[in-house]
Amino acid sequence: MGLGGEFDLNLLLQTLAAFAAFCLFASTVYILNDYADRQEDRLHPKKKNRPLASGAVQPAAAFVQMALQLAIGMALFLWAGGWPLLALGAAYLLMNTAYSFKLKHIPIIDLVVIATGFVMRLFVGAMVGGIALSMWIILITFLLALFLGLAKRRDDVLLLAKGKKVRKAIDGYNLEFINGAMIMMASVTVVAYISYTISPDSQAFFKNKNLYYTVFWVILGILRYLQITFVEEKSGSPTKVLLKDLFLQLTILGWLVTFGVLIYAV
Repeated sequence: MGLGGEFDLNLLLQTLAAFAAFCLFASTVYILNDYADRQEDRLHPKKKNRPLASGAVQPAAAFVQMALQLAIGMALFLWAGGWPLLALGAAYLLMNTAYSFKLKHIPIIDLVVIATGFVMRLFVGAMVGGIALSMWIILITFLLALFLGLAKRRDDVLLLAKGKKVRKAIDGYNLEFINGAMIMMASVTVVAYISYTISPDSQAFFKNKNLYYTVFWVILGILRYLQITFVEEKSGSPTKVLLKDLFLQLTILGWLVTFGVLIYAV
């Protein structure tokens, strides 16, 4: 939509181009990370089946694909937002390259880099759409990414307890630390979301003072993920958890419906 509410096809195309460009850059990072991790992944019960770790794809072929993705991604970034947008994409790429070869081996720093990457995604979208990001979405995204990252590390710690060391940084973690950190991140995330819903700025923007009703779904979702992590011990892949867990899917749907009703129908 344009500033006057009219449909802006060019803006839509630029947004889609930036989305595709970031996907290409992120895929490049994943290939690079898989290449750097191929030896360790071979020790992991599930990651050993990744293309580079299993030998299904040779490093030379992976590097060719990376080069193509980078070239196309750079062209799309330039078209969608010019050099400033490309610079932001390049910063994401450089940060994650450092992560793949060094930072991922430093406990806590590895989680901060992952969370920062998700925040950078927000800035790419905001830059293309000309949108001013709320401090709340930046803060909540960072906190939630830390929470999910800790859950993944917990899965690695459990594998270590079974005699399978799948990453160097895991020496800086144990169950006591991760459990406590997860509970802390879960609590801070919920408090941040509550603060967002009762913030005068948020209430004025959405023209509704009842946004706090959506807190119910956020608490429910956090509790369910803690249950999946602590009780079921299946937190190795947040994506798979979301795609397979009906409870979480219904919780997210409930949040979307409640939020939608509050801002459009009330």
